[in-house]
Amino acid sequence: MKEYGLIVIGSGAGMNVVDAALQRGLKVAIVEEGPLGGTCLNRGCIPSKVLIHVADAIRDAESAAGIGVSFGAPQVDYATVKRRMWDIVLTGRREIEEGIERTRDLDLYPVIGSFVSDYTIQVGSETISAPRIVIASGARAQVPSIEGLDKVLFHTYRTVFDIEEQPESLVVLGGGYIGCEFAHFFSAIGTRVVLIGRNPVLLPHEEPETSALVKKRLSKQVEIHTGTDTLKVDPTERGVAVTFRDPAGRSEGVAEGQHLLVAAGVRSNADWLKPERTGVSTDGRGWVQVNQFLETSKPNIFALGDALGRNMYRHTANYEASVVRTNMFGDRKVTVDLHAVPHAVFTTPQVGQVGMTEQEAKPNRKVMVGLGRYHHTAMGYAYADEEAFVKVIVEYPTMRILGGTVVGPQASILVQQIVNLMNSEAQTYAPLSRAQIIHPTLSEALAAAFGALRPANFQIEHTHGPDHSQ
Repeated sequence: MKEYGLIVIGSGAGMNVVDAALQRGLKVAIVEEGPLGGTCLNRGCIPSKVLIHVADAIRDAESAAGIGVSFGAPQVDYATVKRRMWDIVLTGRREIEEGIERTRDLDLYPVIGSFVSDYTIQVGSETISAPRIVIASGARAQVPSIEGLDKVLFHTYRTVFDIEEQPESLVVLGGGYIGCEFAHFFSAIGTRVVLIGRNPVLLPHEEPETSALVKKRLSKQVEIHTGTDTLKVDPTERGVAVTFRDPAGRSEGVAEGQHLLVAAGVRSNADWLKPERTGVSTDGRGWVQVNQFLETSKPNIFALGDALGRNMYRHTANYEASVVRTNMFGDRKVTVDLHAVPHAVFTTPQVGQVGMTEQEAKPNRKVMVGLGRYHHTAMGYAYADEEAFVKVIVEYPTMRILGGTVVGPQASILVQQIVNLMNSEAQTYAPLSRAQIIHPTLSEALAAAFGALRPANFQIEHTHGPDHSQ
C-alpha cells in the first residue's frame, strides 16, 4: 500500500487544494477516472459557452431587424465551431497534465477509485491511503427509466459535444438549464429541435416570470412540450422517436429526431466511490453530507463541489475549495457562506440569478419586491427588448438583499452587481443608491428595480408627524 499526505478525488475544483498540500511538503495523490480538469473544462461550462456564443451571435443578428438592420441567413461552419471548442478544452487539459507530470510528490491515478477501509482507496490494482482526503468526485448524468431508452443511442451532457456533424434534428429530454442551453445552440445553427420536459415549466427553480419568458422566447425557435410524461423511445431509420403525453392523458405525441439528448439531471458518483466504507455519510440520494466547515462525518475527510448535490457551479466549487484549504491547513476554521450563490443560464433570453427567489424568501419574513424593465431605460430601449427585466427581493426593515434575477441581454454581467452588493458589509443596496450610474447603460434597469420596491407579503403602516410645510 502506498501512503500519501493527501488524496484528492477529482481533478476539477479539488485541484485547488493540491498546491497547499505540496507547499507543506506533503506527498499528494490525485484520483481521476475522466479527463483532467473536471466537468467544467471538459463537458460543461467552457465548451458549452464557446458553442452558445455562436447561437447568441445568430439570434442577435436576427433580432437586429427590430432596430432597422437586416442580415442574410447565417452560414454556420460547424467544423470551425467545433475546432474552436476543442482547442480551448484540449489546451486546458494538456496544461494540467503537464503540470502534474513535472511536479514532484504528485501522482495521478487515472481510474475510478473506491474506498475499501478507513482512509484507504483501491485504485486499479493498487491501494493508497492518506490521513487527509478531499472528495471532489463530481456527479454524472441521471438516465431516467424510460421504455426503450436502453435500446437506442442517446447523448448526455458528457457526449453531446462529440457530435461530429451538424444534426438535422434533435430531441431533448429535460427542461432544465442543460436542456435549454443546448436547445438554444442547436436551434440557432439550424437544427430542428424538440424539447420535452416533465415539469410544467422550463427552468423550474427560477422565478415564475423567468420560466415564462424563457419558454415564450425559446418557443419561437424550438418545439416545446412541458408538463409531459415520456412514455417510450423507439429506434427509427434516421434516429429516434419519442412518444410522450400530458399527465392527464388528454393528448399524445411523437417527436422524431436524428439525435436524442437526455438532460434529466445528475446523480451522485457515491455508488462508485463507496464512501460509507471509510465512515463518510451520504443522504438518501447518495450525496456526500458535510457540516458548515465542509467536513464529512469522518475526521479529516472533506467534500466539495458537485459531490454535495447542491449549487453545482464551478465558481461555487472553487469557493468551497478555498474553505476546505483553510480548514485543512489553516490555524483557524471558517464556515461556508452560501447566502449569495449566483448562477447564469445561457439560453434565449439569458438568465442571471442569485440568492433566494420570491417564493423562497417570503416564509417567516417581511419581503419587498422590485421590478425594473430594460425598456424603460434609454439603453434598454436601444436594445429593443420590451420584455427583459430585473427583479430584486429585499428583507424589511433591514433592507438586506435576499436575492435577484435578471432576464435579458448581459444578464450574467448585470446580476453580478447584485452579488457584489449581497457581499458588502451590510448586504443592502445602499452603495448603489449612493453611486453615480453611467448613463445610458443597462445598469439603470437594476437601479430602477431597487427604486420600485414594494411590500410583497405585508403592509407598511404610515405614521404622520407634525406638518412642517409652513
